[in-house]
Amino acid sequence: MSHTGVLALRLAGPLQSWGASSRFTRRTTESAPTKSGVVGLLAAAASIERGDDRRLAPVAALRFGVRVDQPGTRIRDFHTAHHGVTGASMPLSERFYLADAVFVAALEGDHALLASLHDALRTPAYPPYLGRRSCPPTEPVGLGLYEDTRLEDVLTRVPWQASDWYRRRHPTPQTLTVLHETPADEPVTAADVLRDQPVSFDAAHRRHTLRTVATASVPTPVPVGGDSLQDAHDPFAALDVLEDDSA
Repeated sequence: MSHTGVLALRLAGPLQSWGASSRFTRRTTESAPTKSGVVGLLAAAASIERGDDRRLAPVAALRFGVRVDQPGTRIRDFHTAHHGVTGASMPLSERFYLADAVFVAALEGDHALLASLHDALRTPAYPPYLGRRSCPPTEPVGLGLYEDTRLEDVLTRVPWQASDWYRRRHPTPQTLTVLHETPADEPVTAADVLRDQPVSFDAAHRRHTLRTVATASVPTPVPVGGDSLQDAHDPFAALDVLEDDSA
């Protein structure tokens, strides 16, 4: 008999970009990871090809939620390119990113499926990226696999994942914002709609449908002593020391 579980992810990097409504030469980003982007990350790790809608379907059906641990800063970049064969210039485009953001994402569903995705993240078939190929994560994406629990419970108790430098410069917030799908049998009080429910990633016929997203707040789960879960190397720590010495 199958049972449910929750897979937790840490999405952190110098740049992230999660487009849900980008068109033509203006490529925007949402303020938090989209379901389409995270499902795409997992599908790539599990070697699900773009046109394989049959294997994609159970991953896309997982219930999705995300917690904003470090909101980051929205930045804009101008992008130019040239056709590889003709050398003709492509149209100038605007690309938007989130800089220095950290999120905890969670997916709820069949435990066996989540376990296979968790294993795939350890040895991914294709490298993970945070919305665009130019946005690699700075740390391993997988945070943990939980059995017989709910998405809301995991997003409430996983310790705050903000970077060490961010914690030094900002007071600990009392609450963190959570964006999540509500179960079909529960009423929705405050919700938005995004077209980021993936149906097909086929390059010629990409399809997405609308998804209802509810907004909530949870108390900030700071670990005992205020330390982060992982003693990860922070490549920007030296810059903080130099800045303090020059002050």
